[in-house]
Amino acid sequence: MWYVINGTDTEESLERRLSVRAAHLERLQQLLNEGRLLLAGPYPAVDGNDPGPAGFTGSLIVAEFDSLEDAQAWANADPYVAAGVYTGVSVKPFRKVLP
Repeated sequence: MWYVINGTDTEESLERRLSVRAAHLERLQQLLNEGRLLLAGPYPAVDGNDPGPAGFTGSLIVAEFDSLEDAQAWANADPYVAAGVYTGVSVKPFRKVLP
């Protein structure tokens, strides 16, 4: 089943985010290689593709897992969680309808 993982950044998270971004992307690439990643990306803090020093307010990941518990465990092990980028992460089941 698909699950939505929604992380909300702490204030002033950009430096911490950048310090572990490669490890975060490596985990997403693994999901992609396994055919389990539908989409992933950050929420820019300002209206634009490159928010510069304004940074980001969070991230959205939609990926396939065997269970809600597996999705939650994967989300909890994210480098952004360990580095204190996120104030919290929610994980919810998702039913893809379109396209």
